[in-house]
Amino acid sequence: MSHSTLPPRRTLLSERRRLRHRRRRQRMLALLAALVCCILVGITVVHLRSRTPVRASHAAAATITPSPKAAAPLTYPAVEAGQLPWSLRYPGSRFTVLPEAGSSSLLLVGGRTAAGQASSGIFTLNTATGALSQAGSLPHGLADAAGSISNGAALIAGGSSGTAVQSTVLSIPLPSGSVGTLHAAVAGSLQGGLAGAASVSYDGATYLIGGSSGSAAVSTILRSTGSTFTAVAHLRVPVEYAAAAVLGGKIYIFGGDTAGTGSGGSPTAAIQEFDPSTHAVQRVGSLPEPLAGAAAATLGTTVYLAGGETAHTGNASAVTGVLAFNPATRAMLTAGTLMVPVAHAGYAVVNGRLWIIGGETAQGTAVSAVQVVSPNATFGVAGKPGAGSPYYGSQLLIADQDNGRLLLLNDANELQWTFPSASTPPFPGFSADDSFFAQHGSLIVTNQEFNNVVSTISYPSGKVMWSYGHYGVAGSAPGYLNTPDDAYLLKNGNIVTADIQNCRVLFLNPATSKIVNQIGVTRYCRHHMTPPISLGAPNGDTPLPNGNILISEIDGSYVDEFTQTGQFLWSVHLPIAYPSDPQQIGPNRYLIADYTSPGAIIEFNKQGQILYRYQPTSGQGMLNHPSLVELLPNGIFMMNDDGNDRMVAIDPATGARVWQFGKTGVQGSSFGYLDDPDGFDILAPGGVTPTHPGTG
Repeated sequence: MSHSTLPPRRTLLSERRRLRHRRRRQRMLALLAALVCCILVGITVVHLRSRTPVRASHAAAATITPSPKAAAPLTYPAVEAGQLPWSLRYPGSRFTVLPEAGSSSLLLVGGRTAAGQASSGIFTLNTATGALSQAGSLPHGLADAAGSISNGAALIAGGSSGTAVQSTVLSIPLPSGSVGTLHAAVAGSLQGGLAGAASVSYDGATYLIGGSSGSAAVSTILRSTGSTFTAVAHLRVPVEYAAAAVLGGKIYIFGGDTAGTGSGGSPTAAIQEFDPSTHAVQRVGSLPEPLAGAAAATLGTTVYLAGGETAHTGNASAVTGVLAFNPATRAMLTAGTLMVPVAHAGYAVVNGRLWIIGGETAQGTAVSAVQVVSPNATFGVAGKPGAGSPYYGSQLLIADQDNGRLLLLNDANELQWTFPSASTPPFPGFSADDSFFAQHGSLIVTNQEFNNVVSTISYPSGKVMWSYGHYGVAGSAPGYLNTPDDAYLLKNGNIVTADIQNCRVLFLNPATSKIVNQIGVTRYCRHHMTPPISLGAPNGDTPLPNGNILISEIDGSYVDEFTQTGQFLWSVHLPIAYPSDPQQIGPNRYLIADYTSPGAIIEFNKQGQILYRYQPTSGQGMLNHPSLVELLPNGIFMMNDDGNDRMVAIDPATGARVWQFGKTGVQGSSFGYLDDPDGFDILAPGGVTPTHPGTG
């Protein structure tokens, strides 16, 4: 954008207005096309599938390192479950996944392709970057194999090669240091073919649990300290595709499929316990619903079970639930939610996180998603309402702009309050933009950017307490605004708002509706920090804890700090297209959204150094015109992703999308859908607003 004076009749915030108009035109064209289609050919429902359905089977469980014996904790932390911004090169499932010692990489062996074929590939996956490199090949395609690490080699036992169940035990020596070409050699043999067995390691031994002979589920538990396996016990419920993990010296086996034919469809809810010291097996409980092909891991002192498939009236369907196991009561507690429902994924533990690689959704369709699960007490307590939420214990206010409403959700994503509604006074033509709580949660300050009005609304009554501006009329004279943005209540009782098209930031006294101070010169729209100070279309004016104001300028992509009396302190030019709503998140550390597509989140300092950038260019992690991002107290980024019609939370440590409300790129007004959300706020217990402590 030019640094020169804005044209006098410039379209309102050209980029944002064009986006809104384009979306409206697209909706109208879509409706017209649908009507024509109905007239010509009638109503036809077509389910397009981009991938070939895969016959239900199993990805072998990865080796799980047991935790030390410990007394059961009184509570179990919920989990942070997220989808990485990168994905596998191709969709796949049923990999044997093993952690590489001394690194953050995973070894992916075999698996099943989207076309339903067994793969012979051996790959390494860098969990830090998502880089996938082929490291070798198996003698033939192999899926549903069990795996473990023993004496510096990966052991791959059994599995299915097409329609044949295998009995061989393959050894893949793992060189220290950088991985070269890996070669698999036959190291032993099982007594019979076995596929879909769960695998765990405990006390120097590997255990293969259950599985299928190809025609029936088996009950055998096999043990090995090398490549020769011996039967040591039998399950009470024979299963294939069970999940297993070690806790307190016991191996727990969760669910599984009793059909034993590799086709799925008969999952069980049984929880079985195997004691390696006595070889005793007993059924000790039940899952909330039958599951097969789930992932299990011991993380810290808790066993978590993620995903899996269940059968409803004969149709297998993957689930998103993450459960925590209470060994004292044998109960399964809701701990969180996967972003993508999957079963029969490959999985392993690296650096205290459970990595879930690929998998299958309903009807066995393979996916390329990579997900990560880790215990996080800030996401709540397993078994409690809201477990798994990044704003656990708080409420979330969403300004759903094009639906003309404010929504207040609790941490379980349940609707608590709406404005306007039948229970609040009418507000014709309301169009929510940035909206923030004030006065310990008793007041909401909201700006209607395209209606040229700033208002305060009493919560929860919904009564409009004060307004400034003339509804639908732009102007620069006293009492008028032109595209106001980011209105906040200051601690001194004044309200600050960016008046974008008038190129000024105003400080308003609600008692008198008078302007008490102004930064910028009306209609002199360029970045100029020496008197007379002028601003290039300011769209952010965040109050800071020290009482100052952090301003973003669209034209020129600047961020500035001023005192409330208008004293200029510092300014920085940022290498982004459209700066939006800067926030201070630490000493000389700031956060801002780049309102473009693909959008970006960046952290920077006063010297203009980019300290962090999040900007995926494809996939579910790609942002589309995000306008506000804030750092939650637990270190998670929460943002409204306007053009994608969703609220989304990102963990900057992994880049994983750990929460979402709204359907990506799908506009709607029914619950669970949004239409161009343009603002949000967090209200914590006690009326605390943790993301903007500098407000009143």
